[in-house]
Amino acid sequence: MASLLYKLGKLAARRRWWFISAWLAVMVAVGGSVAAFSGTLSNTFSIPGTESQQVLDELQESLPDAAGGLGTIVFTTDDGGEFSQEQRAAVAQLAADLGEHDAVKSATDPFELQAQLDDAPELIAGGEAELEAAAGQLEQGQAELDAGRAQLEPGKLQLQAAEDQLAAAKAQAAQAEAAGQSAMAAQIRAQLEAQRAQLEPQKAQLEAAEAQLDEAERQLRDGRDDYESGVADLEAAKLQQQSSEGVRFVSAAGDAAFMQVQFEKTMMEVAKEDREAVQQMTEAALVGGLNAEYSKDIVEDISQLFGAAEIIGIAVAAAVLVIMLGTLIAAGLPLLMAVVGVGVGVGGTIALSGAVEMSSISPVLALMLGLAVGIDYSLFIVNRHRSQLLAGMPLAESIGRATGTSGNAVLFAGLTVIIALAALAVPAIPFLTVLGLAGAATVAVAVVVALTLTPAMLAVIGKRILSKRAWARAGRSGPAAAGTASTTADPASVNDPKRSWGRVVTRSPWLALLAGVALLGVMAVPATELRLGLPDGSSEPADSTAYRAYTQLGESFGEGINGPLIVVADRPGGLEGTEADERLLELSRELRALDHVTAAVPFGTSEDGRTAALQVIPEEGPAAESTEDLVHHLRAEAEALEASTGVGVSVTGQPAMQIDVSDKLADAMPVYLAIVIGLSLILLLLVFRSILVPLLATAGFLLSLGASFGAVVAIYQWGWLDSIFGVHDPGPILSFLPMILIGVLFGLAMDYQMFLVSGMRESYAHGEEARAAVVSGFNHGAKVVTAAAIIMVSVFAGFIFSHLTMVRPIGFALALGVLLDAFVVRMTLIPAAMHLLGKSVWWLPRWLEKVLPDVDVEGAKLAAAAPQEREPEPVGAR
Repeated sequence: MASLLYKLGKLAARRRWWFISAWLAVMVAVGGSVAAFSGTLSNTFSIPGTESQQVLDELQESLPDAAGGLGTIVFTTDDGGEFSQEQRAAVAQLAADLGEHDAVKSATDPFELQAQLDDAPELIAGGEAELEAAAGQLEQGQAELDAGRAQLEPGKLQLQAAEDQLAAAKAQAAQAEAAGQSAMAAQIRAQLEAQRAQLEPQKAQLEAAEAQLDEAERQLRDGRDDYESGVADLEAAKLQQQSSEGVRFVSAAGDAAFMQVQFEKTMMEVAKEDREAVQQMTEAALVGGLNAEYSKDIVEDISQLFGAAEIIGIAVAAAVLVIMLGTLIAAGLPLLMAVVGVGVGVGGTIALSGAVEMSSISPVLALMLGLAVGIDYSLFIVNRHRSQLLAGMPLAESIGRATGTSGNAVLFAGLTVIIALAALAVPAIPFLTVLGLAGAATVAVAVVVALTLTPAMLAVIGKRILSKRAWARAGRSGPAAAGTASTTADPASVNDPKRSWGRVVTRSPWLALLAGVALLGVMAVPATELRLGLPDGSSEPADSTAYRAYTQLGESFGEGINGPLIVVADRPGGLEGTEADERLLELSRELRALDHVTAAVPFGTSEDGRTAALQVIPEEGPAAESTEDLVHHLRAEAEALEASTGVGVSVTGQPAMQIDVSDKLADAMPVYLAIVIGLSLILLLLVFRSILVPLLATAGFLLSLGASFGAVVAIYQWGWLDSIFGVHDPGPILSFLPMILIGVLFGLAMDYQMFLVSGMRESYAHGEEARAAVVSGFNHGAKVVTAAAIIMVSVFAGFIFSHLTMVRPIGFALALGVLLDAFVVRMTLIPAAMHLLGKSVWWLPRWLEKVLPDVDVEGAKLAAAAPQEREPEPVGAR
């Protein structure tokens, strides 16, 4: 590999303008792709297959009207007093105007809703009074009906008796006719007709009276049905009113109100222009003394990846480069290479955001890593090239040799980072897969830039890569013609080895080991109380409108309003609407009876009536332990709730999502660690041809990792040094930070392991005694590794105060992790342990030594085959 890279470096130097033109073309193409194909980034996270995501998908399918994104506008007054009528009217008009916007499905008028809630008890009391009066009327009507039927009964009996007499007379007439007494029969019939004529009016009166009584009974029966229906409606209204207890849209003090704006699309799909339109319409509607704050769903703008804090980090890195390299040209080259790398890597990532759902942290992490490794990787090659020039090596030969040696180390170091990042795809979590692949691709671009563009630029710069003072110290005005110059010369080698840190460590190795392990161990203690969660409004900057909206809601309406749970109810089939509604309200009452629940309000039902949704508002915020306990309790008691109410329940919402995300990541962690550490151990085994060196490297990584976790917990979860780091609301740590930190830090830790220990390996391979090789190898690479680590820490530290608050703990964890790993582990613990182990640290079974390929990471074969004649330098190199 060293020989191949050597040839690549010389080709880049010889055809430098071809390589530079090719990279310019790539950057133009990427820029065009970003302009044409980039999409919207998001701060929402989902993991397919989790219960909360399945419930959310079901809800969006069965209740599409409730599927749109929801934002909140919080209103207050300048004087902190109650709202005036003018202000109330302005808010009402704003709700109507927002509802007319194409991107908005609806906007609530908080004062109207609060009035309905406030009027509900009085309306229920009025309904009870009306029902009580109706019950009295029904009782009186029944009594009157019974009296009327009692009065009618004697007349009916008399009429029946008269009809019985007529029937008897009719029978006598028939008998007389049969006996031949026609005259008598005719007389009887005449009497019958006369009597029947007398009875007809009486019969008609009785029938009319009975019809009136039947109508009265029907009316009474209808009234009784209406009364029973009214009783049922009243009970439902009572349950509905009870379910809304604790819910307010205007604070009890009357000094705050909030409007909910539901969009037609999900928040990830809502265009930036539409979010801005909502803000502009609101600002225009604010009359005198009325203020508005917006939830992060409305004001979230993640289009800007770079802020002032990140620029400061780059400035510090630039200062380190100038101090180390001595010229602006030399210092600017690694920075330029990093810019090219992140331009292509991050630009390519953003260009794919139109086709791939992408979280905002994906390009930010790629930017962070691309800058850090882009500077470091080019710096290693530039530093080697400068050392070789000072030793008298021809320019073209030096460029090729630097690419074949330090470039080889860059390649393998980059591979460890790429493996660690690409392995984030293994858990099959979509946003984590995109994040890992974006970071891995950007690091890969940084490696390719370092191996191709850096040699080309070195050829263009020529001897100006070194200052005149450096040439003067070397006793020459340009490169000497010493074709057999040492390939291992380094400015650090001129330092007194007896006073180097490597000598200090190896002079008292046990003290160094115990002190380093004790330091990292103590720092790791807080990690035992690590809690994970997802970002909410409390993590926004203290001076942001999103944070003010979040805190105002919590203060005026209770913390739970900021993180409600969504309970989806599957109602049994075959029930009428009223009975089904009663079951749902019964479930609401059961939910309100649970600990840590403020309210449980039904807010939607599917068209087929089988699925309904309730908003359960907990007592505390979404990150509170009591809220997490409530989610666990609801899921554990789902069967009991179904048995008591006949309704199946499932839970989603932000608190449920963060629990499921954390559990899923925890389940994926062992597989991820096995892949990352396993593949990296194999790679280190190939590079160092040792069993113990990779194991020491991994053990050291675990120590620095634990210390980093501990510091993150202490600052971002416990709130230590909160004023320094801008942590105004300590809380759970970002749920996917552990996996990101493990992957990135392991890859970067192996970078420094590669650059430091490869020098030790080279010294040992060239015949130096094992313990002496530790010191000489350390001195060989310590200066450049120190500068590289400071640069990387500076870049990461710039993100600690990023405008994207979600990135801050990641930047801190990476900055501290690199600082501890580079200076405590790689430059203290590893040399001390290797000194104690002596020659045995390089032990490798013979059978394995025969099997392993020789990757020649330090280019020893290149040194053995060094050309004896000076190579011609590129035209214009001077």
